[in-house]
Amino acid sequence: MHPCGNFRERYEQEIKVFSTDFGRLWAGVGFVLLLAVVPLLATPYTLYIVNTIGIAAIAVIGLNILIGFTGQISLGHGAFFGVGAYAAAILSTALGLPLIVSVPAAGLITALIGMIFGIPSGRLKGLYLTIATLAGQFIIEYVLIHWESLTQGTMGITLPPARLLGLPIRGDLGFYYLIFASLAGMGWIAVNLVRTRYGRAFIAIRDNDRAAEGMGIPIFRYKLLSFGISSFYAGFAGALWAYYMGSITAEPFNLGLSVEYIAMVIIGGLGSISGSIFGAVFITLLNEGLRFMTGILMNWGFISQSGLNIAPLREFVFGLAIVLFILLEPRGLAELWRIVRSNFRLWPFSY
Repeated sequence: MHPCGNFRERYEQEIKVFSTDFGRLWAGVGFVLLLAVVPLLATPYTLYIVNTIGIAAIAVIGLNILIGFTGQISLGHGAFFGVGAYAAAILSTALGLPLIVSVPAAGLITALIGMIFGIPSGRLKGLYLTIATLAGQFIIEYVLIHWESLTQGTMGITLPPARLLGLPIRGDLGFYYLIFASLAGMGWIAVNLVRTRYGRAFIAIRDNDRAAEGMGIPIFRYKLLSFGISSFYAGFAGALWAYYMGSITAEPFNLGLSVEYIAMVIIGGLGSISGSIFGAVFITLLNEGLRFMTGILMNWGFISQSGLNIAPLREFVFGLAIVLFILLEPRGLAELWRIVRSNFRLWPFSY
């Protein structure tokens, strides 16, 4: 007699990341594909795109912990990403710290700064908190550009060649393994974090902060912790990005990057770690698709002949994608994946 559902009898079964043989099977298949098949078949450009997705996914997981699990909106995530990049660059050039030290240290520095900008969350919520984090975005941008004695201003900082445990990390392939090992580790930490009492407190604050406070949860402390964890993920990802790029300037860490990360959270799925990865994949590929289409239109002479300005095209498509997902599937790509997965959970008896 085949079971027609997942019956959990012990708490250990409840907290398993993969609760079925099907899930464990596909996790193993995905691991093999990422570890062996993708590096062998991918071109350098494809590896660059995949690495970009991996770095963005780490940052978006942190933002989803803040927005999706705690209900605190932030428009400063792109700036925190930049803080991590600059922190790693300064630690590696001025202090000579190796990558294995400077990357997590950059995350910790960013976490402290994120908690400072998260202090208004004790009294503000909704639109007012969003405006406060937007102010933080502009403040950090200003500091990164004008504190020239530390950040080198518009000249930027060139990092030393990346080395891990004394071994050089060469090219896109070397960073591919580093980035996805980091993504796997940070994703595993996030999945387990939301299952602890801290994650349950975050969810309680998101659902009803007054009820959570009435239950004895110190909401201000947990909000600050959520800002710190979210900023740590952003700083960690920014540090990886700095080493991957080799040199950094302040231009990429603008409000547009923060909006892009929020789009990844919404499209991927609020309150879903896997949705963060789906959102990073979708938006990164959308960016590349728009860049490709723009090149085609320019080669055809369509842009010059029609007199159209394609500069707002990216923002328009982003906005359209967000609106369509909110209308058609508010829970994002993670919900679509859940529906597909549920059909095969007890395959071939999927009732």
